[in-house]
Amino acid sequence: QVQLVESGGGLVQPGGSLRLSCGASGFAFSTYLMSWYRQAPGKERELVAVISGAGSSTNYADSVKGRFTISRDNAKHTVYLQMNSLKPEDTAEYYCNVNIRRLASWGQGTQVTVSS
Repeated sequence: QVQLVESGGGLVQPGGSLRLSCGASGFAFSTYLMSWYRQAPGKERELVAVISGAGSSTNYADSVKGRFTISRDNAKHTVYLQMNSLKPEDTAEYYCNVNIRRLASWGQGTQVTVSS
């Protein structure tokens, strides 16, 4: 059974940093793309960043390029999202995602609030 557990969210001032973590279990972690999504109140869920199974390839939404970094530790079955220079518009629930045989699995989410 696929399980994804996010952590690391919280309240941070504009310009601050946070690192989100997503622990994964129940599948061959290193062979799958992992993604971070976010959903702000009243908005659709959007893709933030993606990383390949080996961690050699990444892709980012334009809105976070240069500020966020996705990485993974396959030995620890964990994917990270380092978020720097945070803005109020980054406020959202952040979700970890993996798609296995066209079935999407999600974590419970972790709230990030950027406010002074």
